[in-house]
Amino acid sequence: MTTQVEYRRLGKTGLRVSNPMLGGMSFGSVEWSGPWMLEEEKAFEVLKAAWDKGINTIDTANIYSNGISERIIGNFIKKYQIPRSEFVIATNCYHVVAKTPGTSTVLQPQPQDELDYDYQAAGLSRAAIFNAVDASLERLRTSYIDILQVHGYDLKTKPEETMEALHDLVESGKVRYIGASSMRTWQFALLNEIAEKRGWTKFVSMQPEYSLLYREEEREMLAYCKYNGIGVIPWAPLAGGDLCRPLGAQTPRRKVRKGTPFDKKYTEADKIIISRVEEISKKHGKKMSQVALAWVSSKITSPIVGANSVTKLEESLIQGFELTEDEVKYLEEPYVPKPVRAHAQATLGAAATLRGAKFKWMHCLLSRWNVGVSNDQIRHSSSPKVNA
Repeated sequence: MTTQVEYRRLGKTGLRVSNPMLGGMSFGSVEWSGPWMLEEEKAFEVLKAAWDKGINTIDTANIYSNGISERIIGNFIKKYQIPRSEFVIATNCYHVVAKTPGTSTVLQPQPQDELDYDYQAAGLSRAAIFNAVDASLERLRTSYIDILQVHGYDLKTKPEETMEALHDLVESGKVRYIGASSMRTWQFALLNEIAEKRGWTKFVSMQPEYSLLYREEEREMLAYCKYNGIGVIPWAPLAGGDLCRPLGAQTPRRKVRKGTPFDKKYTEADKIIISRVEEISKKHGKKMSQVALAWVSSKITSPIVGANSVTKLEESLIQGFELTEDEVKYLEEPYVPKPVRAHAQATLGAAATLRGAKFKWMHCLLSRWNVGVSNDQIRHSSSPKVNA
């Protein structure tokens, strides 16, 4: 196996993860999300290429294709006899896993715990977490999960119940580390404070949205994680592909979403940033994705990248490539603060439909919360570097 990646410790832990980490959302069923999904045979090609290049860490979630993503990963490990101790699996729990691959419970209009499915499968109650973990272990064909992440903040369950359940899973050996996905900084801090006071296991990682086109987590979350030695493994480091190609380039996904609520609208600042990424990529003879990932990798532990082909995977490898200080400033300078998304509605008490899900690129259609913070304030003088 030829290693083409770097390995970094996850926060203060001794766990080493690859940079980048491979995202598992594109592995599953075309019924769940669209024709760009990779079913098992094609997913194996990407997984094997990733493994051969040294990527030893994969991030998935129980809701991805309603468990099929986890099954594909488990089948891959068995088929290729991947040593389990050398392969790091991160998965998420919170949302309801439907019984059919084409049902997206995350997009239902009612709260997760009111869906007509297994009523003990939603949220972060003790029962829900234990049930979710047992189901994930069966699908992944493994006896333990390296990093179990809560896929959002549960407003309906006491945080003490959630943190004790997570601690007990670590004590049982079914889970080795725990992490969290997008939520308010105060929510993340509260959960960790409760765990610390009671001697329970604390979170070692945070998975926020973070890219050159969305830097709102620089306000508080990245600083909090840096101070506490918590690893940061962001999703959407390429902004859903927007940082991979020049403005105006068409893809099958963009064509499908054109004219729908999911059709992205670029701000003038976005357009400038994308153009500058393209400019620097030409200067170095690199792909735009490699420039964007070099920037984000200088700020955090490891980005989670999705790939629906071996080519796209190779364009996510950046070992040995770094941007100059002036190039970093050039890329960051146009950014204008945006409305907080992904977890805004959780705090405001709106429907929990999108909370913590990997459909966060939808710009949180339910959220209408605007933030009046200057460009200088968001940078906190400079973008924080977290456990890089």
